[in-house]
Amino acid sequence: MVVVEMRGRSIALNNMGFMADFWAWDEQVAQGLAEEDGLQLHDCHWAVIRFLREYYTHTLIPPSPQETVRALGRQLAHDGSCGIDALQRLFPKGGCRQACLIAGLPDYYCGTL
Repeated sequence: MVVVEMRGRSIALNNMGFMADFWAWDEQVAQGLAEEDGLQLHDCHWAVIRFLREYYTHTLIPPSPQETVRALGRQLAHDGSCGIDALQRLFPKGGCRQACLIAGLPDYYCGTL
């Protein structure tokens, strides 16, 4: 485990670089994690992040990219179509992995189509 300073707080990360404590997350932490990846969060990012956190809260497992796209539909699409590539456009440094990391999940799942 590694502890990093982020926006005046100490955040513990597991050996994969994800937050060790799901409940230590807040939107300021998400902003800090996104900034470290050179990402500015917009409404579509927040829709994904909030979905991931809600899903994980209820199931204790991360959703697959397919489940995320199914749940968020056209919110993720900039051109009217929605697919797994929408996650990749929003989170260009790893799609579901980067989204789960910013959402404060302790792990991610990127199942195959």
